[in-house]
Amino acid sequence: MSHDVFPSSSDVAAATADLRERHRQLLASSNGRMRARDAARALGVTEGALLAAWVGDTVTPLRGDCEAILLQVGTLGRVMALTRNAFCVHERKGVYRNLSFGNGIGLAVGEEIDLRLFMKHWRHAFAVVEARGDGVARSLQFFDARGDAVHKVHLLEESDVAAFDRIVETFSAADIVPAFGELGADGVGGRGLPAGFDAEAFRAGWDALRDTHDFNPLLKRHGVHRLDAFEVARGERAARIELRAYREALAAARDQALSIMVFVGNAGCIQIHTGPVHNLKEMGDWYNVLDPAFNLHLLETGIAEAWRVRKPTRDGVVTSLELFDADGRPLMMLFGARKPGKPENGVWREIAESSVDGVAA
Repeated sequence: MSHDVFPSSSDVAAATADLRERHRQLLASSNGRMRARDAARALGVTEGALLAAWVGDTVTPLRGDCEAILLQVGTLGRVMALTRNAFCVHERKGVYRNLSFGNGIGLAVGEEIDLRLFMKHWRHAFAVVEARGDGVARSLQFFDARGDAVHKVHLLEESDVAAFDRIVETFSAADIVPAFGELGADGVGGRGLPAGFDAEAFRAGWDALRDTHDFNPLLKRHGVHRLDAFEVARGERAARIELRAYREALAAARDQALSIMVFVGNAGCIQIHTGPVHNLKEMGDWYNVLDPAFNLHLLETGIAEAWRVRKPTRDGVVTSLELFDADGRPLMMLFGARKPGKPENGVWREIAESSVDGVAA
């Protein structure tokens, strides 16, 4: 006869104290410059689990009704929205407006903060208040079941601190003990064409697209991974490009004052910047956009594949540049800015098409 063995409260407290101490030592060795995600990885835990170790100190757990919390974020005024994946960070300053939810999908549709939210991945929420330099940094942070960050809201100097305090008071759940899954595989997979895959039918479906939003449903109907789909459609529809071709695209958009769309996301959130880019800067392995309201940080060593993709719509062809990591996860997508009912900007199309030059089809 066997029995499940659960850790005692004293064991949990000891493990938490140990994790805090190791975190303090790590921060001291890096002069406080190590980001939470990197610290968590170095300590062998997820970022959410590391944050949870500081509950009762700098961290307050919030009730898991993430939709209700998000509906209050607009009261904070101007903030910085942050969404990232393993190799790319997207930061956009602005006010959360026009939030709506339905069937597990959320939207925040504003000129500044533009989000697509997939709520089944939003499992844990925290408020964080910590000393930083001569001031205090405040944020709301959301995590999935494993403890990977889905989305963060950082207050700025002009943000409404009283509104932040009201959110914390309303949703505080000090009695919650967050539990996260094991650090390891995150479910990414599904590569390889499924049995019975009909390539001709898939290509015909691609050619019959009338909206870019119909592309993911097409992939699901055929049970095919996005990168496998590109290989099947390789040629006019999709072409491999150099891993750093996106650099030239960003520089050309900057030089021509062209408004573009920059998509970065993870399983739970896609964040979109629409507008021009100005200050492009390489810093070690990172390539960055460092503009007043929009920052992008891309770790180029994480780029494994890059593609130029054409999708037909009722308004004409829409062209994107898409980057992926070694596990086939999307890192970043670039489009020309456009509105429904309007054709793609010819300048953007020329920039995107030029990325294929010199690359074998």
